[in-house]
Amino acid sequence: MRQQRWFAPAALAVGLFAINVVARLVIRLGFDGDDSAESRATIIMFGVIGLTLAVWTFLASQRKRPSDWLLPDLVFGAAGGMLLTVLVGPFISGGQPFKGGAGDFFSQIWLYAGFAIVGTLLGYWLAVMLGRDYRSRSLKAYTERRAAKPRRVVRR
Repeated sequence: MRQQRWFAPAALAVGLFAINVVARLVIRLGFDGDDSAESRATIIMFGVIGLTLAVWTFLASQRKRPSDWLLPDLVFGAAGGMLLTVLVGPFISGGQPFKGGAGDFFSQIWLYAGFAIVGTLLGYWLAVMLGRDYRSRSLKAYTERRAAKPRRVVRR
């Protein structure tokens, strides 16, 4: 099952949604009615989502080309997690998706997208900076392979 093409995006979406569920339950059980604590917990949740995507991107960029992991796995997984977060998540905390109005709904989407994009970029930039991404490792292997071959002497 782990070899199926849909498994990685689905697992990423479920993992990101699980982070949201934990944050909503902590807010509901521990800080119900305290707006400043709810805001801090929400920002921490988005930070953890960004950190999760940074780690996932760092690890994925070492194994596969960006065309293999970026669009199919990361974008669909993060978009699925975002849809679950904004449409299903409010029911966990006893609300509804559009209860706070369109402003709250779209601000949650913008926050999620912003933290997801920044987390992804940080993870990829860290892999490139350390020379651990797929392209850097391929270029290093090519250089080592070219240097290992002795020059061919042509006699006339």
